[in-house]
Amino acid sequence: MILTVDGAQLTALLLASVRVVAWLAVVPPFSTRGVPAMAKVVLAIGLSMSMAPTLATQDLPSTTPGLLLATASQALVGVAMGYVTMLLFSAVGAAGALIDLFGGFALASAWDPLGMNMNTVFGRFHQMLATVLLLVSGGHLLVIGGLLSTFRFLPLTGMPDVSSWDAVIVTAFSMFFTIAVQMALPMIAVLFVADLALALLTKVAPQLNALNVMFPAKVGLTLLLLGLSFPMLPVAVERLVGLANEAMATMAGAG
Repeated sequence: MILTVDGAQLTALLLASVRVVAWLAVVPPFSTRGVPAMAKVVLAIGLSMSMAPTLATQDLPSTTPGLLLATASQALVGVAMGYVTMLLFSAVGAAGALIDLFGGFALASAWDPLGMNMNTVFGRFHQMLATVLLLVSGGHLLVIGGLLSTFRFLPLTGMPDVSSWDAVIVTAFSMFFTIAVQMALPMIAVLFVADLALALLTKVAPQLNALNVMFPAKVGLTLLLLGLSFPMLPVAVERLVGLANEAMATMAGAG
């Protein structure tokens, strides 16, 4: 039995898989240790198969140097798009970290074995809630669809226009801080007023130990009013999905 393989489709499949697997290696929740490396590779190949017949009609490299250059270019594009997407989705965790900072929980930071970094209590909690909302609402499918749509704007042999990437990264950083502060602002405002009230209380009654009163009060207030940021999570996740797709399209040269 003789098996024949279409060389154009195989080359398109492999090059597309490089971009997709580089993106999956950076973007949460796919980048965590909870998703095995083999699962990422299989997912990348499966997603690339849907694009291979269309990509096979493009001009593909026919020499070894051209193939190596195209592979490096696809890896660069995948990592860059994944980094911007990861930066945007990290805004939810940053909002929880701000609440930890003002609520007195920042000292309880611990090593996150899945994310392979140090994370605070509510920072990790908000990140997990955002991940659940992303998966339940199908937002991860929209983001993956946005990644696959970049193949229409940036072919496999095309070099990206990196001159526009600095504006995309700066905008992603600004949206990261803006969304994080907007989500944590109600809790920050409440805790700031509590700090002022407790400071005035220690002035009125100097015999009270400020640390013995302020720290338990702020912790209890944070636990009591933590739900103030929860109604913003669905809107924030929806907005982040749209921003991630727009960022990837811009980096691919779509307008």
